[in-house]
Amino acid sequence: MGRPVWHLSNPLWRYAALQGLAVLLAYLVGGWFGIVLFVLQAFFAVWQLELTNYVEHYGLLRQKLPNGRYEPVRPHHSWNAPQRASNWLLINLQRHSDHHYKPDRRFPLLQTYDEHEAPMLPMGYPAMGVLAMIPPLWRRRMNPRVRAWRRRFYPEVTDWHASGSEEKAPA
Repeated sequence: MGRPVWHLSNPLWRYAALQGLAVLLAYLVGGWFGIVLFVLQAFFAVWQLELTNYVEHYGLLRQKLPNGRYEPVRPHHSWNAPQRASNWLLINLQRHSDHHYKPDRRFPLLQTYDEHEAPMLPMGYPAMGVLAMIPPLWRRRMNPRVRAWRRRFYPEVTDWHASGSEEKAPA
């Protein structure tokens, strides 16, 4: 917009002000201990969000089209988990492909896809999150699935490092 970063219209100032207010409120309610609890809660919230995102998308990529854009999101671009109990626990979050493919659909109404349409995790998100915290076990379990996914949906791609992925592709 041609404005300097410090201009008041920059939404990051609002975000910073809201965070400052939250820290102030934490201090008013609990003193320095309240701030420590607030920072701990924030750390664990971000960690959980990023861990879940990692599990949901590990090794799956979309191809870059000749026009420089990426192909549209399809059900095979994110991992799903059909385990009933953890789906109930997470309000169908494990039906992640449908969430991306039909973003307007509410979580309780998300549909499931079979393994021919979308990749499936071997266990539910809670168990996979624990496994992801142990990288050698995670890679041993997931890299063969990623390679199978790549052969199934993108047999013409032979060099995944050249695909623009910043992630280390499983060999």
